[in-house]
Amino acid sequence: MIVGLQIGKDKSTGCPGKNYMQLLGRQLNEYSLLAAQNCGYVDKLYISTDSAMLKQSASKFDATIIDRPADLATPESLTEDVLTHAYDFITEDLGQRPDIVVLLFANTPMVKSEDLSRAVKILKNDDSLDSCFSVVKYNMFSPTRARKLDEHNIINPFVDLNVFDNVSSIRSSQGDVYFADLSIQVLRSTCFENIDAGALPFKWMGNKSYGLEVDFGFDIDALWQVSVAEYWLKENGFNELKTPYTNA
Repeated sequence: MIVGLQIGKDKSTGCPGKNYMQLLGRQLNEYSLLAAQNCGYVDKLYISTDSAMLKQSASKFDATIIDRPADLATPESLTEDVLTHAYDFITEDLGQRPDIVVLLFANTPMVKSEDLSRAVKILKNDDSLDSCFSVVKYNMFSPTRARKLDEHNIINPFVDLNVFDNVSSIRSSQGDVYFADLSIQVLRSTCFENIDAGALPFKWMGNKSYGLEVDFGFDIDALWQVSVAEYWLKENGFNELKTPYTNA
């Protein structure tokens, strides 16, 4: 049994209403649901939320709603706790543990169904893997370039640069730098069951995760990212009238 699980709360601080804002005529959260619905592997969809707007999407995708408690819908709520709550609901609802969970964030619209399918196949073909996550090469965000400001607004390195070799102004001086963009997240049930033992900062990844390289993406947390997401969607066959999956 493979299930899809979308999570997203009603109120967000960085970009208020991001999870259900309109983008090319659809709610933002519906793009990842479309990808899961059309990837060919997901047997059942769930949506964990406290948002009435996200719950409206459930009927469109034949998804089961998981009511997210108020104490798991605050800015301080940990994703790990939200996932544990949702996973417990899913196992009780199914009467069994799912084999694989396709995790969908409501604020990650840049999801291709074929990438979800590739991720599921990778996990099914390699029992040693805990999960498969999409990664994007962002050399411009190398940790050697990261900075923080002290109390006087003086710029300092964010990390100790002495741990790196041959640091220079060349953005790839330390080799290619990859970030998990959180658009593709395919996990075994053990990632939920042993979530406290998972690797930081995304403990739900488990400890051995395959990196599926994609073009670019991110979980939206600022308004400028919405325009970039719209560009990606248009480049990948979406507009107000159609999607890559249907002309309707």
